[in-house]
Amino acid sequence: MKKILVIGSGGAGKSTFSRQLGKKLTLPVFHLDTLFWKPGWVQSDKSAFRTEIEELMEEDRWIMDGNFGGTLDSRLQQGDTVIFLHYSRWVCLRRTIKRRMMYHGKSRPDMTEGCKEKLDLDFLKWIYFYNDRHASQVIEKLRSSQIENIVILKSPAAAEKWLRSFSSL
Repeated sequence: MKKILVIGSGGAGKSTFSRQLGKKLTLPVFHLDTLFWKPGWVQSDKSAFRTEIEELMEEDRWIMDGNFGGTLDSRLQQGDTVIFLHYSRWVCLRRTIKRRMMYHGKSRPDMTEGCKEKLDLDFLKWIYFYNDRHASQVIEKLRSSQIENIVILKSPAAAEKWLRSFSSL
């Protein structure tokens, strides 16, 4: 495991999980949200964003967390492992609301400075319907990819147990 993608619904905890895994495996972690969003929630130019991701993927070792479907195919071609945090909508919604309260008026650690934590109805809907509308497509894409190491974790407890398996490193 040297090139790892961490994906899943908003609120699943991809960034926190990635930081913890990066520490255990001594891999650099790249949060795609940080690369995509500029201060004030301004989107990056999509071409420049893709180029930046392509350059990062040339590195020998990395963890990239985030969905960004427009770049998933190229990341799947370069990665050797995918970890899909496939949690219930209720876990993800609860975590999203908790994160909003925790970082009220400030940027969270995995986000670009100047992108103060926010929450809107569209994002909550996206999380609520993620498993119904997106998860099966993601799983199908993973199964049809060349990646041999696909880990689907269905709960925070399963993720914690999986991370603990690296304690001997």
